[in-house]
Amino acid sequence: MNIYYEISGEGDPLIVLPGAYMAIPDMGEIIPMLAKTHKVIAMEFQGHGRTEDIDRPITYENLADDVAGLMDALHIEKADVFGYSMGAGAAIQLTIRHPEKVDQLISASAGYDMSGMQPAYTAFIPQMKPEMFIGTPMETAWKKLAVNPDGFPAFVDKMIALEHEPLAWEAGVKTIKSPVLVIAGDSDVVTLEHEVAFFKLLGGGVMGDMGTPLAASRLAILPATSHTAVINQPDLLFRLIEPFLQGETPKSFMGM
Repeated sequence: MNIYYEISGEGDPLIVLPGAYMAIPDMGEIIPMLAKTHKVIAMEFQGHGRTEDIDRPITYENLADDVAGLMDALHIEKADVFGYSMGAGAAIQLTIRHPEKVDQLISASAGYDMSGMQPAYTAFIPQMKPEMFIGTPMETAWKKLAVNPDGFPAFVDKMIALEHEPLAWEAGVKTIKSPVLVIAGDSDVVTLEHEVAFFKLLGGGVMGDMGTPLAASRLAILPATSHTAVINQPDLLFRLIEPFLQGETPKSFMGM
């Protein structure tokens, strides 16, 4: 498979992984903002954007292995990774399957178990049909960059199949050693309770100011934000992501 990617900026490597049906431009201004301080490698997944589709299912495990393969091809031994939505799911799987390749992980709008999805969304998945997507502006946008503009129906079949994949990664999440910044909207596709559980699996949720060091991982909930609105707030995302990558933490009034 020929994978399309773009490199911008200089500094420590940061892999950026877009969400489902998205190409690099759909990530908006967050990429050039991060490229001011990092060497950003933005990637387009199988069948997305300018990356060709191949005769293989689209699964989170396959997507994660593709990221690992791209890193090998670019001679990047280890990098920070920022994924949004499906890209975050792939980033989580990359961290589980190839832990030696991930320095710090930013997971935006993703979960680790299907039980953490909003009931309204899980109820919608069985109703998904290719004709819901064919002939829509989503198809028009996809065709503008696609290697095979006639391949949209087959691509949608694979994407719907991905929605039916069992998501049960708790055991894998418990093995993650990399610091993780968990980001979600307060009205996201993943429930708030699930994101808190995710944070706690990573060692978060203890009280500060009592002598116990803060966890290396962090949790950020964006107010008045739906799933698709998360990526449209680049200024806020940057103010969360950059201090995390730099290891900066707010100081309390107690000086701790």
